[in-house]
Amino acid sequence: MAKVVVLGGCGAVGRHAVRTLAAHEAFDRVVVGDLDAAAAEKLAAESGAGVEAVRVDVGDETAVRAAIRGARVVLNCTGPFYRFGVPVLRAAIAERVDYVDVCDDVDATLAQLGLDGEARAAGVSALIGMGNSPGVTNLLAKFAAEQLLDEVDAVDIYHAHGGEPIEGAGVIAHRFHCMTMEIPMFLGGELRHVRFFEADGMALRTTVDLPRVGQAVPVYPYPHPEQITLPRHVKLRRVTNRGTVLPDEYYRLTTEMARLGLHSPEPLEVGGSRVVPHDFAVAWLQRERERILRETSFGSQRGCMKVVAAGTRHGKPRRYEFSMSSSDQALGEGTGIPAAMGAILMGQGRIERKGVFPPEAGVAPLDFLGLVQPILALAGRGKSFDGIAIDKIDENGTVERIAMAGLGG
Repeated sequence: MAKVVVLGGCGAVGRHAVRTLAAHEAFDRVVVGDLDAAAAEKLAAESGAGVEAVRVDVGDETAVRAAIRGARVVLNCTGPFYRFGVPVLRAAIAERVDYVDVCDDVDATLAQLGLDGEARAAGVSALIGMGNSPGVTNLLAKFAAEQLLDEVDAVDIYHAHGGEPIEGAGVIAHRFHCMTMEIPMFLGGELRHVRFFEADGMALRTTVDLPRVGQAVPVYPYPHPEQITLPRHVKLRRVTNRGTVLPDEYYRLTTEMARLGLHSPEPLEVGGSRVVPHDFAVAWLQRERERILRETSFGSQRGCMKVVAAGTRHGKPRRYEFSMSSSDQALGEGTGIPAAMGAILMGQGRIERKGVFPPEAGVAPLDFLGLVQPILALAGRGKSFDGIAIDKIDENGTVERIAMAGLGG
């Protein structure tokens, strides 16, 4: 029987992947792998027949290998990927199990791509960054380049989410990591690096209108892998990635903590006690987030991802704006469902490439897009989510909302 193992299966992302996989027929068995055995058992029981649980510490390679042994696919939803991406991928290669993850760390992506030769030698397909951004963004950009535009000049990616039921410490740590590293942007036909708090990074801050999220939403440079991988597979001159976390007041507090250096793991002596600034900052932000959500009457969680692909068609300027938005779901669903779709395509044998690769290098965009509506139907999504909305903007600035069937014009 075909088995898929979801590591980090009880997390905000993993649980949506588990439920999607359980509802689909690609796999006979879905295994929820998580450090919290009780939570894994509970989710497995709630997800229906063919779903089981196993306790896994992803920091223990022996335990990971035992958990995924004999699986058709392992879907890794355990972050932060700059810690766990490479070790889990190495375990999959050692067990000769095809691999999918939602890695959005630039440094981890580069390290994983460095395992391409090992994966090829083992006959393993490893699809990395198959979430929302990266993931859906890569495939929409590739789709625009292959089907809609004769020449692509730029792909600009925007994303915002907020109001999730929980904000884990690992999520905040990842955010600090993103704000304090060099941020890649593909500008003017070359890869450059900017700093979040310096002039080159601040120059990339902007606002964008995002369906179901708001108008003129402030967005900031993000170090996601698309800026590195897309230019390797799509001919263009610019790839940018900008995003935020809602509400803006909360994101600005996070940036200030990072700017002040309170993300540091180095302990300080305070009143006779050793205090780790990073641990304090995370706890304080978690508390302040709850206060801000309450005082701003934020309401239900929500999120949006937008990809703007610009270039020419028949010698005339043309732009396509793709957006996926939800008024009652955010990070978890937006990332977990595409990840599950990647695992389904892998399980169905529709991803043939061996080695380690990003979505645009190994997934046919039309295969992915063809799964969107069936998966949404399985998930029982209602009026809060419309799938992928597409606007075509011609050389006169005329905006036309188009359906998938009308994408060739």
